[in-house]
Amino acid sequence: MIYKQVNQKLEMVLGNIEKVIIGKRDIAELSIVALLSGGHVLLEDVPGVGKTVMVRALAKSIGASFKRIQFTPDLLPSDVTGVSIFNPKEQEFIFRPGPIMGHIILADEINRTSPKTQSALLEAMEEASVTIDGVTRGLEKPFFVMATQNPIEYEGTYPLPEAQLDRFLLKMKMGYPGADEEIEVLHRAQYTAPLEELESVITLDELIELQAEIKAVIVDDTIKRYIVELANQTRSHEGVYLGVSPRGSIALMKAAQAYALIQGRDYVLPDDVQYLVPFVFSHRLILKPEANYEGFDAGMVIHEIVATTKVPVKRAVT
Repeated sequence: MIYKQVNQKLEMVLGNIEKVIIGKRDIAELSIVALLSGGHVLLEDVPGVGKTVMVRALAKSIGASFKRIQFTPDLLPSDVTGVSIFNPKEQEFIFRPGPIMGHIILADEINRTSPKTQSALLEAMEEASVTIDGVTRGLEKPFFVMATQNPIEYEGTYPLPEAQLDRFLLKMKMGYPGADEEIEVLHRAQYTAPLEELESVITLDELIELQAEIKAVIVDDTIKRYIVELANQTRSHEGVYLGVSPRGSIALMKAAQAYALIQGRDYVLPDDVQYLVPFVFSHRLILKPEANYEGFDAGMVIHEIVATTKVPVKRAVT
């Protein structure tokens, strides 16, 4: 597929989402990066900023099924994956699929449910399948999870273990819209129902083709060394207790390939890596207690590492 055509298709998806979500093109782009990479997103933000609307807009734009799971303390793993129910008439068990059996899944307030139920979702994300009563069932393709958690209310919640956070390709925040953007949101909400009017602009088959195109995006050896050096810097930083694993390096490379594809390129630039590092690495770091006490956070550490790591420069051909 010609990369100009790829860029046009992805621009159509982005434009469609922007009909509903105003002023959040970067978040829409990053969501598509994760979708194309076969990864998942953790969105940490307060209620009411448009998380659900954006995920539904993404699903509608690609003609995908959308499922929403509201996580609560009493939710069971079978409520996510599905359950086998005995049919007395047929004298056999019938599988009733859970909401995980869809293309685009919104896992809302994932930190409000028990670790056991969280693990059921995270296992499905990692394996792209669920095992129920000894039978393994594959999930839909494409399969994309956007999990949300409220950073304000922690009472009665079950924070995801640091090792489990590694399952998410990206972690990001939407933030509030600007004043002019919010006025436009009010205007659209007054006269129209943008989400209800949204139609798909590409098919699922086209999206799967785009996912396959990522593998052909060129990542030069110098870029790979740059990614590894950034990861190594997190492991040796004085304020970091546990740095980024090789899984994080792979995630950064795949995300950079997807981002380059969105920009209409068949090769990755150092700028792509630099832009994506905070979203890919921040939730994979565990800081030392003393660093936390001194007011450091993962974002500050990553900013320092990026600023002090030598950027690869293409050598001129002689």
